[in-house]
Amino acid sequence: MSADAYDAVVIGAGHNGLCLAAYLQRAGLRTCVVERRHEEGGGVNTEEPVLPGFRHNMHAQYMEFLDIMPMVRDFGLEDIGLRTVMPEAQASIAFEDGRPPVVLHRPDLLERTHASISRYSKDDADLYCEIKRRAAKLEPLLAAGLYNPPTQVNDQQALIVDTIFGDLGLGSYHAAKTCKIVIDELFESDELRALLYRACVEWGFPVDDYGTGAGFLTFVMWTMANWKLVIGGTHNLAKAMTQACYREGVDLLENTSVESVIVEDGRATGVVARGKEIRAEKLVASNADLRQTLLDLVGPQHLSDLWVKRAKDFRYGPSHVLATPMFCLYEAPHYDSARWDPDVDRCFYTMVGYEGAEDTIRYIRDAYSGRLPKPAAGTWVNSLWDPTQAPPGRHSATGWYFFPVASSLTEDEWTEVRASFNDEFLAVWRRHASNMTDANVITHRLYTPDQQERKNLMREGDFSNGEFSPDQTGANRPFPEASQYRTEVEGLYLCGPSAYPGGGVHAACGYNAFKAIANDFDLPSPIVPERGY
Repeated sequence: MSADAYDAVVIGAGHNGLCLAAYLQRAGLRTCVVERRHEEGGGVNTEEPVLPGFRHNMHAQYMEFLDIMPMVRDFGLEDIGLRTVMPEAQASIAFEDGRPPVVLHRPDLLERTHASISRYSKDDADLYCEIKRRAAKLEPLLAAGLYNPPTQVNDQQALIVDTIFGDLGLGSYHAAKTCKIVIDELFESDELRALLYRACVEWGFPVDDYGTGAGFLTFVMWTMANWKLVIGGTHNLAKAMTQACYREGVDLLENTSVESVIVEDGRATGVVARGKEIRAEKLVASNADLRQTLLDLVGPQHLSDLWVKRAKDFRYGPSHVLATPMFCLYEAPHYDSARWDPDVDRCFYTMVGYEGAEDTIRYIRDAYSGRLPKPAAGTWVNSLWDPTQAPPGRHSATGWYFFPVASSLTEDEWTEVRASFNDEFLAVWRRHASNMTDANVITHRLYTPDQQERKNLMREGDFSNGEFSPDQTGANRPFPEASQYRTEVEGLYLCGPSAYPGGGVHAACGYNAFKAIANDFDLPSPIVPERGY
């Protein structure tokens, strides 16, 4: 068996793996990334799976972390192809009866958000905008929390809520509640509640789990309506990260599946890929999910009974399980609600099929409990701001359905869902936007959780590769003994979303893994003093 040799081998070229590889190579370690697919980026990918010229982001859609992501600045991604736009109207909900939409705008246009919410409740508008302003001031603190390994302080978020929101009557009392209870107690408008419930699950905060109230008041409110669109599709972020790796000297091997991690005398010394050894003199890092890394690639024979049990007990979904519908259109949707506020027709993200809070909560609970929900979606028409994502005079629309985990349905049942669910949703969409007729829809396609699992190795269709719950978040992610990115196999590190802080296009898992590695191998620190992390 022939062998190549590097200082470091990274398994998987998802955005976290690319981030780690770039920092490792810059720190002086000869680094190789081994990727089973033909392109890098993992869930940060854009394709033309329906018709030529119609681009669809197959998974990741909006980008809320690019302004704080260390790799963007440290490697000059904007100088090598990363381009973004930030639509003015960011998130909205339209209604079948044509009543006024709720439209949330960019943070610098908060007065428009206030006017929109005020159609239903001035008190809600006042409170939402005040919480949003205060949450925005938390950015340095929350960014530092993302881009550092997790601490053992379990009540940190509650302390933040006490400090920042205490004079509003909010504090640890609210932080300990569920997202739904907090939203219900703070806001009286059924329409705003419906939108905010969905915002929570977009970020994997289970709306009915106690202790998530702090996450809503801080993290969700900070990121809400703070989203950017990547010009050309999200894969252009992956392309820029890949180019940064090439520029640093990283070797990337595509179409090469890792079959196993080589463990010798309790230490990871390389991988076997396509029957060939790729040796790692110092370390191996895995962007794959926890179970695949420990049970499939390393193998139980190289792990303690405790670590085998921890890996087997790690849970996937239901809070991050998505299906992606794709629509090729002649015209962008024109909503009946637009007669009150035309911004809803040019909103980055629009909820369709939820007539109030009860509809949203029922949809979420159905998906979480393994039932296929009634047709409804969050939708994007990215070609409104980026004409390159559709042929001239046409539009490309994409959405997210929250669905049950992949194993909830049989292969035949998923096939039936792909054949029928989009049509059922289009019937709903047409009742909100009258131009969404059969004549306006050129064709469409649906990408379901079982396909997410096969294509992107998102187990159960869970894009965070691990449920967000108190025992699998913070210093408990993926489990306490592995929370610092190190494993009990010497020289083997975790750098994918099974590790802290989890899913999302922030590259924090890869960045924080590098911090752990830099500490272990006495490499230069990536911390920029003025940034603080």
